[in-house]
Amino acid sequence: MNADVAVENTSAIALWNDPTAPVSARVDALIDAMTLEEKTAQLFGVWVGASDEGGEVAPHQHEMEEPVDLDALLPPGLGQLTRPFGTVPVDPALGALSLARTQARIAATNRFGIPALAHDECLAGFAAWGATPYPVPLSWGATFDPALVREMAEAIGRDMRSVGVHQGLAPVLDVVRDARWGRVEETIGEDPYLVGTIGTAYVQGLESAGIVATLKHFAGYSASRAGRNLAPTSMGPRERADVLLPPFEMAIREGGARSVMNAYTDTDGIPSAADEALLTGLLRDTWDFDGTVVADYFAIAFLKTLHGVAADWADAAGTALRAGIDVELPNVKTYGAPLTEAVADGRVPEALVDRAVRRVLTQKVALGLLDPDWNPLPAALDATDEDDPSALRGRIDLDGPANRALARTLAEQAIVLLSNDGTLPLDRPRRIALIGPNADEPTAVLGCYSFPQHIGVRHPDTPLGIELPTLRETLAAEFPDTEITYARGTGVDDGDLSGLAEATRLAREADVTLVVLGDRAGLFGRGTSGEGCDVATLALPGAQQQLLDALLDVETPVVTVLLAGRPYALGRAVGESAAIVQSFFPGEEGTRAIAGVLAGRVNPSGRLPVSVPRGPGSQPGAYLGAPLAHASEVSSIDPTPAFAFGHGLSYTRFEWTDLAVEAQEAPTDGEFALSLTVCNTGERSGTEVVQLYLHDPVASVVQPVQRLIGYSRLALEPREARRLRITIPADLASFTGRDGRRVVEPGELELRLSASSADPRLTARVTLTGAERHVDHTRRLHATILQEQTT
Repeated sequence: MNADVAVENTSAIALWNDPTAPVSARVDALIDAMTLEEKTAQLFGVWVGASDEGGEVAPHQHEMEEPVDLDALLPPGLGQLTRPFGTVPVDPALGALSLARTQARIAATNRFGIPALAHDECLAGFAAWGATPYPVPLSWGATFDPALVREMAEAIGRDMRSVGVHQGLAPVLDVVRDARWGRVEETIGEDPYLVGTIGTAYVQGLESAGIVATLKHFAGYSASRAGRNLAPTSMGPRERADVLLPPFEMAIREGGARSVMNAYTDTDGIPSAADEALLTGLLRDTWDFDGTVVADYFAIAFLKTLHGVAADWADAAGTALRAGIDVELPNVKTYGAPLTEAVADGRVPEALVDRAVRRVLTQKVALGLLDPDWNPLPAALDATDEDDPSALRGRIDLDGPANRALARTLAEQAIVLLSNDGTLPLDRPRRIALIGPNADEPTAVLGCYSFPQHIGVRHPDTPLGIELPTLRETLAAEFPDTEITYARGTGVDDGDLSGLAEATRLAREADVTLVVLGDRAGLFGRGTSGEGCDVATLALPGAQQQLLDALLDVETPVVTVLLAGRPYALGRAVGESAAIVQSFFPGEEGTRAIAGVLAGRVNPSGRLPVSVPRGPGSQPGAYLGAPLAHASEVSSIDPTPAFAFGHGLSYTRFEWTDLAVEAQEAPTDGEFALSLTVCNTGERSGTEVVQLYLHDPVASVVQPVQRLIGYSRLALEPREARRLRITIPADLASFTGRDGRRVVEPGELELRLSASSADPRLTARVTLTGAERHVDHTRRLHATILQEQTT
């Protein structure tokens, strides 16, 4: 169809609206009918905020963008609506009505009746007012429990779909390389296999609920120099291939993610938004990804303003489009008039626009947005609700009992007991001295992308919309017969020492002191953890270490509790605290979970997803390092952590025995089979996490000392034992060789069955035989671990 011919209003259904026709045919017919301006209109979003009165959304005025005129913008169509629920506080039901009315207007305004795709943040829960804030991703990693994370993600996805959202900007699959980076709380951990398996589970859950999962940040964002946000990345091709890319590869191949977001960073001079080899060559041509690539906010404009690789907006648009970015977010800057003009005058081939719009429209067709029975109202609303919007307030509950129960389970499984001299669990103490800046702070459990910390802080007169009990409150409920005295001691980062005398006095008068330290989540310097909140060292913020040391000087036993977004060096506390409880922003049920661990109602089962440093300045310090990255006699800096990746204690004991290896040798295309028995030898039920590490002593390129290749959680009753049977394909020994291809080399290997990266319990020495073998993205990614009950 000629694009200049108007679409006729006939009784016959247009091909693009026919749900019985193949998706590709529907999309091709639509593209053939569209003008250039109508095509480019599908390639950008507009940042809006839903109305708390149920009216249409209003454009969000951002300091980095000019105001948007919706009346002028909508006639050709619109690709996306940016964060309708994550921009201002809005009642969920009224926000859903507001979004539905806007979608109806968008569809009615353009010739083809195409609505926008609505996206929002869901890093640790749907980032909407009144929605459940779950534990942050670093806590997901601490659970070592993909099934639980998938269940959480499915619940998040259902909530998003219930109000009309289609796409979620999560998960973050960046692997921690330097814990000084402010966005550590948003990551899953410092090991690519853990990040990949947990992240893939999240994708599966979100996608199963009908939400388009968006993998970010592709690729290398977390490897920035000195842990600085949006800084250049120094990494070679092997680090990128073997550490940073595998989680994305797994989430696309096994998770079915339908969207990818580029990283802001540049690697060796090439910004990710301009990297055709990455966004097209690897992502699409090699990995066969067929979804959409969306720009991280303002990333296309940054090609001109920050990276200096584009001369003007049209140049930035053409560069990003050629690289493989399909959608500009959050607002239209380069993919609107600048792109249209550049295509018209021949600077940018229209075929690149067609390629991107085909991907966008394919996704919209798959979501049912072009079907004749499409209804902008989500299932939670009906047509009569438009007559009396005020009656809708409170209709939709995004924080129901099922959500809270799930949030509590995840928080409980994520708490890591770092050390314990027997003081925990507390045995009905007469008096507890509760000290610290996070002991009586409701939002101390929330990460930077939770609604209260991300948006709510700008609306101090608006209620939180959720229940956030402080640790002081939950301890009072957990220990009803105990006197709890409280002193703040100092602030999170104000450096105030005036409260130390009161804190130490209360400690001297108590049976046990609980000191609650850590972070305040925020954005761009408004917190001590979060996006743009990078730190120079891993010393506790403010005067918290001075407070901790002053309490350790008192004879009363000190239990250190951390509510934080990253691991911190704890100084004397490592050896002198009676116990240390680590929690990474555990969400709205987090303080109840911590109180349960302190009381013994909950047996801790979390394991560290990141190493806890011994000193504040030994970064980068991830366990996943080559021999030269570890302690040596030729450097005065010892990066050995105080508590290693994978570490975590329990209130019971486990014994690992009877390792059996079926064969000591296997070909490079074969597999090994191991088995062992794990028994709970204690007096109470508990969970052990068996971790499988691979050590390759001789390889053609330098390898990490060891790397995680599998794990399994075992919940065991007292005296219960289980036999683990593990099948390990040779593919898991592969790495990027000297020629840039992934290779499995013959030679000796160690398979370490460990309680942490520093605590191997049983070791199998095996040998790969035969010829060197090259593998690709279709290789096997997992060991098979089966649990069998023993008699």
